[in-house]
Parts: sequence; structure tokens; C-alpha cells
Amino acid sequence: MTTLLFYCAILFIITYFSIRKFITIAPQLGLVDIPNERSSHQKPMPRGAGLVFGLIFLLGIVFYDLDTFSENKYTFLAILIIYICGVVDDKFTISAKQKLVFIVLSSVIVYFNGYEITNIGTFFNISVNLGYLALPFTVFAIAAFTNAVNLSDGLDGLAGSISTIILSAVFVIGYVYHDNILMVWSAILIAIILAFLVLNWHPAKVFMGDSGSLLLGFVIAILSIKSLTYINPASVLFLAAVPILDTLVVFRRRIQRGKSPFEADKNHLHHILNNIKQDKAFTVKMLISIQLAFSCMFLQLHKQDDALNLVVFFLLFSIFFNLFDPRARRRAKDARLRKKYARIKYENKKLKENKKLKENKIVKEEIIEELKEDIKKEIKKDYEI
Repeated sequence: MTTLLFYCAILFIITYFSIRKFITIAPQLGLVDIPNERSSHQKPMPRGAGLVFGLIFLLGIVFYDLDTFSENKYTFLAILIIYICGVVDDKFTISAKQKLVFIVLSSVIVYFNGYEITNIGTFFNISVNLGYLALPFTVFAIAAFTNAVNLSDGLDGLAGSISTIILSAVFVIGYVYHDNILMVWSAILIAIILAFLVLNWHPAKVFMGDSGSLLLGFVIAILSIKSLTYINPASVLFLAAVPILDTLVVFRRRIQRGKSPFEADKNHLHHILNNIKQDKAFTVKMLISIQLAFSCMFLQLHKQDDALNLVVFFLLFSIFFNLFDPRARRRAKDARLRKKYARIKYENKKLKENKKLKENKIVKEEIIEELKEDIKKEIKKDYEI
């Protein structure tokens, strides 16, 4: 463990200074993000830091344990394909369908290297085995999560922070059950992401780009599948809570508006929260807190009954899902406005009453003053007589 921590500290330093150097040469490489209507930044920013930390991750795994590399060479090939896909997208921009082809290809490769989902849980003493559906389900799960992480990369520090929290939970599972791959891969990736976050936290100096977000999503997906050896399948949902929530909210809003669920827009969770609060740092912290809560629940419930995990997850998930539902927010906003209007109406009524009372008081005082003057005059007349 001490050796691993020392190794991760070295990788942190290497990554930090490598990305700082990358920031200076990114414009010359043509890796600059130009703001558009969906951007959260106002000026051109270096992007593609994933090109740097992705390479450091791959080399870091190889140099730490050559035996692990030889046992997982096909998995490394799949990760390399995802990495190259991301780099090409950052440089030249490729379509979502083209990226999906690379992700599906890589998912099939890792499936045949042992990273497969063959069982989705035991419910009421009935084990649900996938059989021939294991391959398409595994490919779907990996592709869906990889895209979910990619979609969440919309605010400074968001995707990196969410990934770090998920990887920390995976590291704990690896440590508890003595799984070297889970522990080492997650620890190395955490160290690298933390170095990146120093330069990506608001206000960011660099973006990870698709080369980073696709790699993070893919690696986390295959590590989550490997952790199924030690945990009950349904508990993995807690691990991927925020990416799943973000994807479903986005797809729902796009479908409601008659658009393709894959069409880019500003309907992500971070857009919704930022529109409400107008505070990017608050939005990131809010989503980090949600993911942290779900990850802690994952560690508590990973050995519990799958049915219980599903009930707890969907109960909490439905609360957050409806919280970000635009219709629910509109109803809540309308209720607040009605309440505010009623309060203003009541206060106006009170002001009018107070004004009337005040006017009456002034009239009474004037009458009293007039009476006093009359009395004084009468007294003066009596005195003169």
C-alpha cells in the first residue's frame, strides 16, 4: 500500500506539470475550445488534457505491474481505442454515431477478456441470469455509462470530481476484498484526476475534452463490472447515480420537446441547477454532494439483498429525478409566486388600513388643535370682559 501511495504521488506531480505544459502548447496543436451557445465559458480554452493524463494512466499501469498488463492486454487495447477516439474527436470532431462505434467495439473486446455482466441480481430467491443476452447487455451498460460521463463534462471540475468519488468507492471495494486491479487502477486514476482538477477547478485553465471524459467513463465502467465479483449487482446503480440521473433527465426533456435524445442542448443537470442558482461553483458542489451520498450508500448496501437495493435506489432516484423535472419545478415556482402574490396583497391591504388610520389620526389631531384654539379664544374673551 505504501508503495502504491508513493507511486500515485509521483504520478500526481508528473500529471500536474505535464498538463501545465500542455496548456501552453494546446493552441499550437489546434486543441482549443471555442465558446458556443451551449458553452459555460466566455473565452477560448485549451482542451484535450485527457490526451496527457490518459497516456500517463496507460503508462502508469504498465510500469507499476507488467504482469497485470500481460493478463489484461486486450483490455488495454480497448482502452487505447477509446483514448485514440477521444483524441481524434478533440482534434477533428467526429459524430456521436462514430464515437459509439468505437465504444461498442471496445466494449466487445473487454467482454471477451472477462469483463462481462452475466447476472443482474437475485430477487425473491430467483437468480436472474442473462445467458445469451450477457454480451448485448454488457455492451449496452458500458456504452451507456461511458456516454453518461462524457455528457456530464459541462462545468469546471464536474466530470473529474464525480469520477473521483466513484473511483474512491471502487478503491475501497478493491482494498477490502484484496483485488489488485480494482485497487491499483482506481488509485492511479484518482491521483491523475486530482492533479487535473487543480487546473480544471473553477475558474478552469484547461478542459479534459473527450479524450479524458470517454476514457474515464470507459475505465470506470469496466472496473465497476469487475467489482461485481464481490458485490450484489443492483448496488452498482448507487455507484453511477449522477451520470444515470443526468442522462435520463436530458433524454426525457429532449423527447418531451420532440427532439432526438442524442441532440446536444443545454438541458443537463448542471444547466438546470445553474439556471436556478446562477452559480457554477454551487452547481458543481451540489452534484458532488448527491454523488457522494449515493456512493456512501453503495458502500453500505453492496452486500444487501438486490430487491432492497432496487427499492432504496429507485425511491431516492425518483425524488431527485422529479426534483429536476421542469414541470415539477414550474408547479413549485407557480406555488411560490402565488404565495408571494398573496403576501404582497395582504401587506398592501395592511398598508392601506394603516394609511387610513394615520389619516384619521391626523384629522383628529387637527380637530383637537382647533378646539384648543377656540377654547383659548373664549377664555381670552371672558378675561377681557
